[in-house]
Amino acid sequence: MTLHIGVHLPVNFEPGEESHDGTVDIARLARHAEEAGLDSVWTGDRLASGFPVLDSSMVLAAAAAATRRIRVGYGVMLPALRAPAWAAKQIATLQHLSGGRVLLGVAVGSGEAGEWAAAGFSPKERGRRTDRFLRALPDLLAGRPTALAGVPRGARVVLAPSAPVPEVWIGGGAEASLRRAAAYGQGWLAALKTPEQLAAGAARLAELAAERGVPVPRTGLVTFVRATERPSAAAAGPVVDYLVKAQGLDRERAAALALGGGPRQVAERLREYADAGAGTLVLVPFGADTRRQYDLFAQIRSLLLDERVAAR
Repeated sequence: MTLHIGVHLPVNFEPGEESHDGTVDIARLARHAEEAGLDSVWTGDRLASGFPVLDSSMVLAAAAAATRRIRVGYGVMLPALRAPAWAAKQIATLQHLSGGRVLLGVAVGSGEAGEWAAAGFSPKERGRRTDRFLRALPDLLAGRPTALAGVPRGARVVLAPSAPVPEVWIGGGAEASLRRAAAYGQGWLAALKTPEQLAAGAARLAELAAERGVPVPRTGLVTFVRATERPSAAAAGPVVDYLVKAQGLDRERAAALALGGGPRQVAERLREYADAGAGTLVLVPFGADTRRQYDLFAQIRSLLLDERVAAR
């Protein structure tokens, strides 16, 4: 199994030294990630979340324009916040701008009332809206006449130009997310899982794929990392604090999930996830200098890949 190492772009972090005019320089960071040898850059997707965050499609368009090789990923898109034709149009446009480098993570979202009110949709419908979008997406991207909810009866939507369907990665850890991955995805993108939990989810996904008679989607993981130049037992502290404050985890669980330390320390922890079935690892950086975090992540990637070559 090939190991793919991606990184999150810091679109909702306080601007650091890689910023200008009070905004994060997405193009520069994406180019740096590519030059460092990483495999993909990702961004989350929020509307009215209560904290400053940039639009995901525009962020990925900037990243695509500044790079030539690296994949650009929604980690994850919330299509239920959008009219489905508009969401498909954004994805198709990004496929054209990037030369087909899009990785499409999709999830239903948290259901925060204010965010869904801002979009004009009910959070109670987010699962059904997401499934309808995933069913319609191949036809919409191919430019085939497509019936959509809310469109007058008998009318069909046709989008042009057509675009290839990107790899679809379904985010979330619930049973519904695993079923959605088996039905629509080429991958399952988990987060906030221990290696044991990830392995259990991958096993359940394999069962669901077998029930449908489809190939087993690949397994991926989004994880939070603070890399340091040298080994450090305290490096993961800021990540733990974030997981407690922003994700609502208790401190013991946050400490079990947070990764930090020198490249070999982090590589050892990530190896546990790779052994549990994760072929894609998306690292969310913590640290004042995001570019330096990307350099350290590239060192971690090399350590993991060298081990895999040596094991063959």
